[in-house]
Amino acid sequence: MKKIKDIYKKLLIGVFALIISQLAYSQTSDSIEVSLLTCAPGTKVYALYGHTAIRYHDLRTGEDLAFNYGVFNFNQPFFSLRFLFGLTDYELGVCPFRYFAEEYRQRGSQVTEQVINMTTQEKAALYHALAVNYKDENKVYRYNCLYDNCTTRARDMIERSIQGKIKYVSGEQEQTYREMLHQYTSKYPWAKFGVDLCLGFGADRHISSREQQFLPDYMMIDAEKAQIMSDGIFRPLVKESRNAVVPGVQIVEQPFPLSPIECAFILLIIAVVLMVVELRRKRVFRIWDTILMTLMGLAGIFILALMFSQHPTTSTNLQILLLNPLPLFFIVRLWRKKQDRLYWKISLALIILFFIGGALQDYAEGMTLVAATLLTRCITHFKL
Repeated sequence: MKKIKDIYKKLLIGVFALIISQLAYSQTSDSIEVSLLTCAPGTKVYALYGHTAIRYHDLRTGEDLAFNYGVFNFNQPFFSLRFLFGLTDYELGVCPFRYFAEEYRQRGSQVTEQVINMTTQEKAALYHALAVNYKDENKVYRYNCLYDNCTTRARDMIERSIQGKIKYVSGEQEQTYREMLHQYTSKYPWAKFGVDLCLGFGADRHISSREQQFLPDYMMIDAEKAQIMSDGIFRPLVKESRNAVVPGVQIVEQPFPLSPIECAFILLIIAVVLMVVELRRKRVFRIWDTILMTLMGLAGIFILALMFSQHPTTSTNLQILLLNPLPLFFIVRLWRKKQDRLYWKISLALIILFFIGGALQDYAEGMTLVAATLLTRCITHFKL
């Protein structure tokens, strides 16, 4: 009987020890929070669309890190040239969260933290994946602003670490890449003009809700409503949402006083006035032709270079019909042969194609007025 009591006592002690160890393990695992950080847009061109990062916070040990896929180096050799051709390399950066938060606090940008509803194994898998990704041979990647950026990288890392499938609730309306980018550049007309000047008609197709997650705000909204399905059981992707950095005051630099459409309109007025004067005097102002052809040609070199770039949709840019290097080859010919109309015949054909192409692509603001300006030169040369 005593032997049975001893066995029973040892069994109770063993069960009690197991319970205590499981509680301790649970407390240790629950001390880790993995969060998706969404940074609100700033006022600088590179910050207009916001930013995304991952936070790994161990409440027990105090380890608190921000994993950021948006790090790049301006001092890279030929950085500007590489950027033009879409050869910009970004990398995964890691820093203490307090430094990351302080940077956005100084900018006045809000940072929203969404705590991801991950199991202990999933948290460990993500931490391991991030550690592997941070190795020198792995951390650099070829950045693509629409398809592979800081937001999509953070999303993909979380998705790969979760043992199940994330179901996103699609509630957004159909939009194009261009329409989505316009939401963030509406107050910055020259930034909007620059983006529209570079993007081709590929940016005007309607995209899926998953493709829309290239923007941090859209990823944040989708994550809030998403569910994880694992073994037939659903659980919310986001366990808790809170402000990691409260919104502050943002300093907006004084923009150029004239918008692109206003500049284009002024250019058209000058062109119409000069055309009227030329037709009355029956004399072509070749200096004006030279100025326009030089400006169009130099801008055309930039657009032509983008045709061979790895930047998304730039190879399908119909604005090359208007902005191309062709005028630079005809400037000397223009001065040597005063009655030569070859260039103006080519120019007229390209202008007509440009207007037709407007059915496929949304052009940069003011570009149709620039086309009308060039059209006045064709009229002048055909009349005289």
